[in-house]
Amino acid sequence: MDHAQITFAVIAGIVALFIWGRLPVEVVAIGAALVLWITGVLTLPQSLAGFGDPVIIFIATLFVVSESLDSTGVTAWAGQQLVALAGTSRARLIVLTMLACAALTAFVTVNAAVAALLPVIVVTATRLKIPPSKLLIPLCFGAHAGSQLALTGSNVNLLISEAAEQYGTRPIGFFEFALAGIPLLIGTVAVVALLGERLLPVRTPKTISADLSAHARTLAAQYNLASEGRPAGFRPDSGLAEIVIPPRSKYIGERVTVGMTSEAGDFVVVAIHRGGEAVDAVDLTSGDILVLEGRWAALEAAADRPGFIAVDHPEQVRRQAVAFGAKAWESLAVLFGMVILLVTAVVPPAVAGLLAAGALIVLRVVSMDQAYRAITWTTVVLVAAMLPLSTAMFESGAADQVADALINVVGGMGPTGLLVGLFVVTAVFGQLISNTATALIVIPIGVAAAAETGTDLRPVLMSICVAASAALLTPVATPVNLIAMGAAGYRFGDYWRLGLAVMLVFFVVAVFVVPIVWPFG
Repeated sequence: MDHAQITFAVIAGIVALFIWGRLPVEVVAIGAALVLWITGVLTLPQSLAGFGDPVIIFIATLFVVSESLDSTGVTAWAGQQLVALAGTSRARLIVLTMLACAALTAFVTVNAAVAALLPVIVVTATRLKIPPSKLLIPLCFGAHAGSQLALTGSNVNLLISEAAEQYGTRPIGFFEFALAGIPLLIGTVAVVALLGERLLPVRTPKTISADLSAHARTLAAQYNLASEGRPAGFRPDSGLAEIVIPPRSKYIGERVTVGMTSEAGDFVVVAIHRGGEAVDAVDLTSGDILVLEGRWAALEAAADRPGFIAVDHPEQVRRQAVAFGAKAWESLAVLFGMVILLVTAVVPPAVAGLLAAGALIVLRVVSMDQAYRAITWTTVVLVAAMLPLSTAMFESGAADQVADALINVVGGMGPTGLLVGLFVVTAVFGQLISNTATALIVIPIGVAAAAETGTDLRPVLMSICVAASAALLTPVATPVNLIAMGAAGYRFGDYWRLGLAVMLVFFVVAVFVVPIVWPFG
């Protein structure tokens, strides 16, 4: 086998293993990079070069920025505004849900935006007696469309902008993506608003996310805290937590009284219940409930102690119930500063991301532990390990061979036919494997095809970018589709009905709108 055939075999193996789903995607991607080295397609430095690519650093920093917005209550505030604006109108809620998710996605990526808003949307649907299945596919589709509004909206955008610079043209500007993203979002919202009610299923999820937005009032009423002169609401820096004493807890037998403080003085016991009755002092036994009041950090640390079980973890409560909490303004300021650096291109994106993440840590918006936990290492490793595949596509001549075949099929249709062909290839791959992996496979093909046909590279790359974001037909197309599947109780075949209609919008934008904004030459 020559190097091109080996590369094709590796791609086929990757797709098959991704679909099979029995091996972690990171293992598959790293294995592919090593196979390319073992077979001589790439040198060892080439096969591992992805782990040193600046785009990987930037992707990791975006997770930290996203965590800052979520942990400081900015996303909770956005969710509350969404509920207030939507009222009881289902159509208005769908439209506002999609627009809010798209706006958030533009700055914190698809996965982060959906993860932040999904609990809010599920709780809102429950309050309004709307099946979550009527809202969560629109949430995901709004995120996919919103990913085209800015450079930071998707990992694919970063790869596309980097490819433009790497292959001889200027990188795509930060908000330049919006020239395709705005019509894409408008079309997607219109289609979902018109057809969603008929094409979205009614499903019953196995579990419903708890609504913790009014948790302070719940605790105040249950434990009669108001009569004790305790505030019924949470504050940005402090709150309440329910702790249950489990069997075999090391605290069993310890004397606890209402009003006593922790050894560090960072929380106080404000209520004790045993068997459903309030008591003032007890020697702790299994099943006792303590209500603690103190700083959020102290409550979260207490909830994590061995021997304590939190009824609702204080961190989860804080993220839902405390809108625009402590350090929210600092978080937004850092985000704004990062965007300014990216828009003006004063520094490379990786540097802007590192400065933003560093500022969040120095300002104590997030801790180092939070920063490490916030990074989705699966995404980082997957992209880093898949980047060498793009190099192999070029080095082996595989990209040229696929480009030749594509041109033979659609060459008579001119540059528009080329975009049609690339859209079909990208969209098909994108329903089976991650859109990031898809882009890394298709970008070299698009570059080679553009060179052979004399077509300007920018419309080709932007068309691939839009097509790669059209992960609409299956739950395995992207992580957010899979998350929504569990939260709404969807079945595998529930996505394609509305997805096909929305896919048409992506096709029109990728094939006909993109060349208007970025002419063929």
